[in-house]
Amino acid sequence: MSGFQYHADVLKRYPGVVGGIILAHGLTNGPTPDSLLASYQAEQQQVLQRIGSTPLSQIASLAAWRGAFRGFGVDPTQYRSAAEALLRRLTKKGDIPSINMLVDIGNLVSIRYALPVAVVDTRTIQGPITVHFASGTERYTTLGETEAEHPEPGEVIFSDDTKLVFARRWCWRQSEQSAAQADTTDAIITIEAHHAQARQDITAGLNDLQELLHKYAGGTYQAAILDPTNPAILD
Repeated sequence: MSGFQYHADVLKRYPGVVGGIILAHGLTNGPTPDSLLASYQAEQQQVLQRIGSTPLSQIASLAAWRGAFRGFGVDPTQYRSAAEALLRRLTKKGDIPSINMLVDIGNLVSIRYALPVAVVDTRTIQGPITVHFASGTERYTTLGETEAEHPEPGEVIFSDDTKLVFARRWCWRQSEQSAAQADTTDAIITIEAHHAQARQDITAGLNDLQELLHKYAGGTYQAAILDPTNPAILD
């Protein structure tokens, strides 16, 4: 059985979390087509205009993620959420480079809502991904490297039944095993939030992700919005 779920201990400490989850099969990935690339670049410019001179720390969705990081003992100015890291690059460099089609779709929606989006290749996953507090015995390999390390006890991680970690510090960084590759066909796609408008933004972001995936990547999808009353989607 595969899928995605929140551990009860995480939901107890973070009762306001909302996750939009897509279980995708039969995708086609590859270089980003011109029409999608144009949309992605236009989105980047619109986001830059919308943010203007507003400090990223004052954007409600990012501020809420900073609070979540502090809640498990991580300095959010040292380890920034994936969404804040993307927007930080955008505001400092002026653009975000294209990676591949699936990653670009995720990043487009991420900057649109200032929320972290993860596209997780499922080929190495055993059982469902669980969002939980690390014991410190789990195994994590940084993207682009081969040597495994261990998460800090108490940090929030994504891992499977074999203790293989797919993301450290909740939405800080994905692992070597989880990154969407040119030949990725099956994936779990997540968008998560903690702020007051979380459900509204997650619903919109989840719809946008499905529309973009359907248009460009094909495949079939099962989607759900998760929270403490509905903590899992299983395949």
